[in-house]
Amino acid sequence: MSRVKSPGWLTDFHKFIMRGNVVDLAIGVVVGAAFSSIVNSAVKDLLTPVLGCLTGGVDFSNIFITLKGPVKATLSEAQKAGAVTINVGLFLNAVIQFLIIAFFIFWVMRLISKLHRQEEAKPVAPPEPSKEEVLLTEIRDILASRSSEK
Repeated sequence: MSRVKSPGWLTDFHKFIMRGNVVDLAIGVVVGAAFSSIVNSAVKDLLTPVLGCLTGGVDFSNIFITLKGPVKATLSEAQKAGAVTINVGLFLNAVIQFLIIAFFIFWVMRLISKLHRQEEAKPVAPPEPSKEEVLLTEIRDILASRSSEK
């Protein structure tokens, strides 16, 4: 019975997928996706309301330029009327949200880094010498004492 030979690229692809760094990358993407929902919630539910209070409730989303079509007071009205707009405010909101997320991630990573450094700083007791090391140390000491007697 003859065995079907698989193409060489398939074997290479299997080796590539099973490499440790590819699996680590896949795990990182999944954890990153889960972490992004936490970060988005922190930004939208915690930080954005505070910034809204600090800026007096300024809403950038209605800052837009009408290129073609009827000029309306709000972006949603202009879009419903079929106007072509440059949404400057939505872009500013995206930039501000990015900066908030980057700042939040910076502080989280800084905290994790400090916790990691504290774990590394714990003193570790040196390992006990092996029987061979103890024996060799005794032999060295005996030879040293004999050579000093001469």
